[in-house]
Amino acid sequence: MAKRKVKVKKIGKILLLVIMIVCAGVIYLFANNFSFFSDNISVDKKSVKKVEKKVAKDYSAKMLMVGDALIHSAVYEDARQADGTYDFKPMLSAIKPISSQYDLAYYNQETILGGASLGYSNYPRFNSPQEVGDAFVDAGFNMVSLATNHTMDKGEQGVLNSVAYWKSKTNVVASGQWSSEEERTNSISTIHEVNGIKYAYISYTIWTNGLNTPVGKEYLNNLYSEEKAKTDIESVRDKVDFVIVAMHWGTEYSFNVDNKQEEIANYLSNLGVDLIIGAHPHVIQTAEYINNNKTFVIYSLGNFISDQNDRDNFTGLAFEVTLNKHVDVDDTITNTVIEPKAELIYTTTTKIRGVNHNFKVVPYPNLTDNELANHNVYYEKYKSIVNERYPNLVWGLSGEVNDGNN
Repeated sequence: MAKRKVKVKKIGKILLLVIMIVCAGVIYLFANNFSFFSDNISVDKKSVKKVEKKVAKDYSAKMLMVGDALIHSAVYEDARQADGTYDFKPMLSAIKPISSQYDLAYYNQETILGGASLGYSNYPRFNSPQEVGDAFVDAGFNMVSLATNHTMDKGEQGVLNSVAYWKSKTNVVASGQWSSEEERTNSISTIHEVNGIKYAYISYTIWTNGLNTPVGKEYLNNLYSEEKAKTDIESVRDKVDFVIVAMHWGTEYSFNVDNKQEEIANYLSNLGVDLIIGAHPHVIQTAEYINNNKTFVIYSLGNFISDQNDRDNFTGLAFEVTLNKHVDVDDTITNTVIEPKAELIYTTTTKIRGVNHNFKVVPYPNLTDNELANHNVYYEKYKSIVNERYPNLVWGLSGEVNDGNN
């Protein structure tokens, strides 16, 4: 009997010890907020994240392009203020509400912005006030082409002054003129980015008006050659999503695309250029996809603003495209220039004693017959020129504002 009592006592002690251990464990778990289990749960969460289904993504940037800022003396005299400064902003006031809406907005600075110290001048050797550039930047333009047949109109100093001016516009991507070969190389290899899209931008001219750059200083004006273009484009092609090239080419005052334009366009397309923007003819030309839709080409945007006192030269193009980057679920990337749209623009003026004043660029749909008689007839005429190789082109820009005049 005594032995049995000892056994019961032993079992009781063991049970008490077990109960105490369990209680201590429960208290420990509560004190540590079940960290043991929560740690396990966090591991489970991580494993769930790893098996989440990937989805395709699209990145896009809308781009606007307009043509030549050809600043004749009548244009800059019209901009002259009483204190001797220049203000070109009113001339762009009907365009600014449109151009300021785009991610990228491009124009061609036809005449050199060589600064006041070199004296302002008209055709054939232009020099324009730098306030021209101020007005375009104010209107939202952030890409400019500088390689033209008028680049050397004021010699090396004119180019250096122009380059210094555009360097001060830190939000603007400028191409076509540089102050050294090193600067040119750095510019060509610079990768720009907008909305998750990487792009390279290069401007060339095939024309110089016989004003060649000094030997050893070819960087002053980016004269096109196949060898140069091949080297430039191959240096950046695999580093970016899009390569954009501005070409100063074509036959002046001709609505027709010439053989040289086609030859260069196809060569650039085969190098991997996605978008080619044409200037120089001073009138509009057609646009099209080439090389199995690999490249979109706008052969000529015509003049944006000038005093070439003719309806054809006062008429220009504003062109819109979307740069679209599609990343598939397997990380395959497809880059395409899509959704081309266009609008015609016109430089309105008031003639006083045979001289044009009150220059203002206006979209064709906003014109009245007082500004251009029979403008609706001309609208259809010029549209047919642009539609020649791209009949499905959409007319009307995403950012277009109609003031109700038409």
